[in-house]
Amino acid sequence: MPPRQREPRRGPGGPARPAAPPAVTRPAALALVTLLSFASRFHRLREPPHVCWDETHFGKMGSYYINRTFFFDVHPPLGKMLIGLAGYLSGYDGTFPFQKPGDRYEQHNYVGMRGFCAFLGSCLVPFAYLTVLELSKSLPAALLTAFILIFDTGCITLSQYILLDPILMFFLMGAVLSMVKCNSCADRPFSASWWFWLSLTGVSLAGAMGVKFVGLFVVLLVGLNTIYDLWDLLGNLSLSLVMFGKHLLARVLCLIIIPLALYTAMFAVHFAVLNRSGPGDGFFSSAFQSQLIGNNLHNVSVPEHLAYGSVVTMKNLRMAGGYLHSHWHLYPEGVGARQQQVTAYLHKDLNNLWIIKKHDSDTDLSDPSSPVEFVRHGDIIRLEHKETSRNLHSHQHEAPLTRKHFQVTGYGINGTGDSNDFWRIEVVGRRTGQLIKVLRSQVRLTHVATGCILGSSGKTLPKWGWEQVEVTCTPYLKETPNSLWNFEDHINPKLPNISLDVLKPSFAEILLESHMVMIRGNSGLKPKDNEVTSKPWHWPINYQGLRFSGVNETDYRVYLLGNPVIWWLNLVTIGLYLLITVATAVALKRGVQLTSELKELSRVVLRAGGQITLGWLLHYLPFFMMGRVLYFHHYFPAMLFSSMLTGITWDALLKFCAGFLSPSTTARKVYGGGFLALVLLILYSFYLFHPLSYGMIGPMASHPSSPMAGLRWMDSWEF
Repeated sequence: MPPRQREPRRGPGGPARPAAPPAVTRPAALALVTLLSFASRFHRLREPPHVCWDETHFGKMGSYYINRTFFFDVHPPLGKMLIGLAGYLSGYDGTFPFQKPGDRYEQHNYVGMRGFCAFLGSCLVPFAYLTVLELSKSLPAALLTAFILIFDTGCITLSQYILLDPILMFFLMGAVLSMVKCNSCADRPFSASWWFWLSLTGVSLAGAMGVKFVGLFVVLLVGLNTIYDLWDLLGNLSLSLVMFGKHLLARVLCLIIIPLALYTAMFAVHFAVLNRSGPGDGFFSSAFQSQLIGNNLHNVSVPEHLAYGSVVTMKNLRMAGGYLHSHWHLYPEGVGARQQQVTAYLHKDLNNLWIIKKHDSDTDLSDPSSPVEFVRHGDIIRLEHKETSRNLHSHQHEAPLTRKHFQVTGYGINGTGDSNDFWRIEVVGRRTGQLIKVLRSQVRLTHVATGCILGSSGKTLPKWGWEQVEVTCTPYLKETPNSLWNFEDHINPKLPNISLDVLKPSFAEILLESHMVMIRGNSGLKPKDNEVTSKPWHWPINYQGLRFSGVNETDYRVYLLGNPVIWWLNLVTIGLYLLITVATAVALKRGVQLTSELKELSRVVLRAGGQITLGWLLHYLPFFMMGRVLYFHHYFPAMLFSSMLTGITWDALLKFCAGFLSPSTTARKVYGGGFLALVLLILYSFYLFHPLSYGMIGPMASHPSSPMAGLRWMDSWEF
């Protein structure tokens, strides 16, 4: 008997899919929504002709790529690389500084970068349309979804500026569409179309992860879909184990190996392009910095072994731990002893320089006639700050931020202090008396008087500490990167030099280090004073927006806020979907015989909406567990899923309501009238709120003469 053909993909217990809409109408509808999407995103793209919100970050990073200048960001590189490429291809020369929001672009060509983001943001509408069409086989459901996204003011605003969000959502929706298309080819495994959509899913996953780490959420969505798919195949008794193995290997290749290879290649390109020293150097290890053209460690020679009288910088081995640093400012009243601040600083600076001295001698070791004395493992030393001539000092006052750690200060006058300035230098894994190597030796400094160990806590000091990193002396002797240092710069004219080429790290080491730095950077993103942030529960209700441009009535104001009617309709739909799901489950459990109309409603909504709802949950719930600073725009990937769910659910509800009517012409009129009412409501709300996206000038909404008067429906809206 020939093997059984696999049935089309369905939800658990669901029947086969409904018939597709007429083939003639679909291309015309797709062309219409695509045209409207591009028109809405490219309208007034040049306005305002100045830097808006986070353009100051991502536009600047695009410039860094054009100038090949190394920088650090908490996100993977793909989005910024694509912005830089778009700028380069459109004639932008990378010279605009992007210093702060409000800076005018003048003669600089910024439209290419905005246009690239607007292009990707415009693609979200046809992607969502095709996804819903594939899941529900309902053209009206797909059209309703498209209209929701076309006329949402928030989606328009987020697509019109030099930001990572439209790039992230492009790859996210590309992955979802490819996954759904691949599922529809389940009855034709290993066909050309099946391979194409499966491979494109993997490529899109790599793109989403390469833009932001929250791309992991769509990776999880595709992963759960794949597990369900493989479980379904495993339960097919007509499928041999050899064939199941082929299915498994195909998914490993397309959904694991290809994405990982592409993701790794992005970083290879990133490091190859950014080969010049820049503002991101200090976040990375000395070995990495030695590969950057223009860095003080690049192609230079330094003395190999540490000696008394040497001028050095010390870098903490914690990722982004910073350089040991001091400056003339004192700790404020009430923060330990009112002595000179000692911090860790992430950038190159003259205040990072220290002179190594003997603990019991003030002999001028810079005299060329004096003999060279090397520093050895186990020696007791003093570190004198070169700029202020105060010694590195600790005592039993509590550290500024870390409880039960001791404060570290700069103390003394012209190198003269007390016994609390003495530190024992120890090299990890060395024996007493051995020499200390620059860059390669990992050392710890133990405070002689208290026995504590010098370290960087990783905590950011308040404004009085210039938001630099706290340095403490920890009485806990556990060995961690926080309490380990290496000597980076080393100046001593009496010693011979060696080349630093021996420190060249491998690509695998660079890749690992970059991810450790990004992860730590993400976890360290905390809200600053007077910064507008939001909480996840604010987002679905459209509680508070974000100012993109302008703060008063004379400014050109752009305000990121979702179309209220659309967002509240989405919120109601989520509740309806959950209600339908629970009611159906209870009815089935109790053996209730459902009408054919209710069966149809439940089947379409549960089957088509299940994957969409899972996508919404995966892109929303994790933010409740994040400790980092959060903003309103973080919800927009989840908003894409809730919009698709709205299209599917309301189409099914209208069909259900119309199903009770006869004749069929009356049912069609009711269905068509309901659909038209939803579309007109969306259009009218867009008409009211479109100035949020395209710019407002004049009095604020609270003023009676404002064009937005009466539209500030919530006190938390600030337009």
